[in-house]
Amino acid sequence: HATQAEIDATMVQETDELYRREKAYRADRPRPTIKGRAVILVDDGLATGATMRAAAEAVRKLGATRITVAVPVAAPESVAQLERIADRVVCLHMPYDLYAIGRWYELFDQTSDRQVVELLQQAWARGGEPA
Repeated sequence: HATQAEIDATMVQETDELYRREKAYRADRPRPTIKGRAVILVDDGLATGATMRAAAEAVRKLGATRITVAVPVAAPESVAQLERIADRVVCLHMPYDLYAIGRWYELFDQTSDRQVVELLQQAWARGGEPA
C-alpha cells in the first residue's frame, strides 16, 4: 500500500546506494565484460527471488551467452521462476517452509564493504576479473 511518492523516494535512495557501492567496490576498474560470456550469479539464498531475477535479466541484456544461478537455499517457487530466465539453476535446499534465508544459517552476518573490497582485491591480484 505504498504511495507513488514513497516508491519514487525509495527508488532514488536505492539507486544512490547502488552507485555508492559500485564506486566503493570497483573504484577505477572498468566494468566486467559480460557480452559473449557465461555468467554465474551467486546469492546466499532466495526468498522471493526478485533481486536475482533482475540480475539475470540484466546480464542477459548485456549479452551473456549462458546464465547459471547458484544458491544454497531458496523457496521452491523462486527456483521455478528463475528456471524460466536462467539457463541453469543450482540450489542445494528448497524447503517448503523457507520463512527467511537467515533461518538456514548458523551465522548470517552482513558482509561489510571492507570485506567485499578485500575479496575483490584478492581476486584481481590473482588475475581475476570482478564479477
